[in-house]
Amino acid sequence: MTNLDLYAKAEHLLGIEEATEALYDLYRSELDDYNVKTLLDVGCGRGGFMQRMISDGVECKGVDLSAVMVAECQEAGLDAECIDVADVAGKYDAIVSIFDVLNFMDKDDLVKFCEAIAEKLNDDGIFIADINTLYGFSDVAEGTMSNDEDDEFLVVDAAFENKELHTKFTLFEKDEDGRYMKYQDTIVQYFHKIQFFQKLSGLKLIEKQIFSLYDTEDKTLLIFKRR
Repeated sequence: MTNLDLYAKAEHLLGIEEATEALYDLYRSELDDYNVKTLLDVGCGRGGFMQRMISDGVECKGVDLSAVMVAECQEAGLDAECIDVADVAGKYDAIVSIFDVLNFMDKDDLVKFCEAIAEKLNDDGIFIADINTLYGFSDVAEGTMSNDEDDEFLVVDAAFENKELHTKFTLFEKDEDGRYMKYQDTIVQYFHKIQFFQKLSGLKLIEKQIFSLYDTEDKTLLIFKRR
């Protein structure tokens, strides 16, 4: 099991449903300002945002590196693949990466990712993503939490140091024989300054909005156009 698939198994125990809905509403309102007929959701998860945009008449495709997430999208009848964005065919009016997807990449991988995004945008296309602020990492994300539900128990321990957030997920899950199986892995997220995004070769940062999701000014919304 990859760490992304472990996250997928544990996501319902994280208590992020309200924050996810708030982000969906924010993205949806931003996209209302553009004539979007086709959308690519990179890091689409279980496809909740695609379902909302499809209800608005937008043709949607999703990609995610978690096979567990993609399988759930496909079971719901959504067009989703477990592939890298660089391998996606076609171009889109809008591309989104919701819930700090960009923070899961170091600078080198993020440069390649943004170059691939630029290639997948139509000439007047738009790319929207959100990232954690420094405060969001150091004062909001860092710490320990636990939650249990039915036959599952999750412990999350996050430490922020040297501009990296290392989050250890430990999930205990009861099997059919009544024994608990233990799954454990660590996910790393990276803090990126706004200046990094202002220097991208293929994308032009046209707008940034600092907003509050869990706490005061813990997130930044980034809106790009092709250069």
